[in-house]
Amino acid sequence: MKPYRILAAIALLTLGASAAHAQSPADSLTPLQIALACAPPPSTSSGTPVRALRVIGAQDSGNRSLFGQSDLLVINGGTEKGLQLGQQFFLRRRSSFGSAAGDRAPRLIRTAGWLRIVAANDTTAIAAVEFGCDGIRVGDYLEPFVVPVVPAGADRADTSGELDFTSLARVLAGDEERLNGGTGEYMLIDQGEDHGVAPGAHFAVYRDLRVGGVPLTAIGEVTVVSTGPTMAVVRVNQARDAVQSGDLIVPRR
Repeated sequence: MKPYRILAAIALLTLGASAAHAQSPADSLTPLQIALACAPPPSTSSGTPVRALRVIGAQDSGNRSLFGQSDLLVINGGTEKGLQLGQQFFLRRRSSFGSAAGDRAPRLIRTAGWLRIVAANDTTAIAAVEFGCDGIRVGDYLEPFVVPVVPAGADRADTSGELDFTSLARVLAGDEERLNGGTGEYMLIDQGEDHGVAPGAHFAVYRDLRVGGVPLTAIGEVTVVSTGPTMAVVRVNQARDAVQSGDLIVPRR
């Protein structure tokens, strides 16, 4: 297709997108569902998945690489790639803070927000940003959107179970691989479905101060909100100090 025909096709998409976007109802997610949707998924990535659809720009008067809520984004695929009107997708990217250029080591994943397809032709689609968890960038990739299921009691500490110190996990990191987190924040631990961890499970957080004769110190309480094969996402529901990477996670049975 010649360049001017591509521009004409995109212009037509833009007109359709503007109308569809104006008529789109707002999502009826609860604040807890929104927070969980914005939390990092319980997995790692070495880079953008090879066949993933990506953001390549926006319908705007200027050339930007950073976008936010209500922007109309251009996606590098259309109906030939299976995109249809009304489909929703998460926008995600591999955390790269502090990494060297070209580093392909597994890193945690950042959820930038989610969008809805509002116009599409064979090779291009326009999507409206429905919620921005963070700044959305050129190169962010699409994954199917799933409405988060919030486990019962996900936002409260439950200390009724007996502590099991025979099956310890550890805190990995928080969003954007931050090494600490406070009450109401989400962090990843190094056990998931492989260790029978399930959403709704309650854990206590302890810290080894590495001082001779000093026992483990109680730090707080967390609840599992989502799981993956080898890790899980927990919500910090109680903390006397910041929960840190390396802290011990003790299940309550």
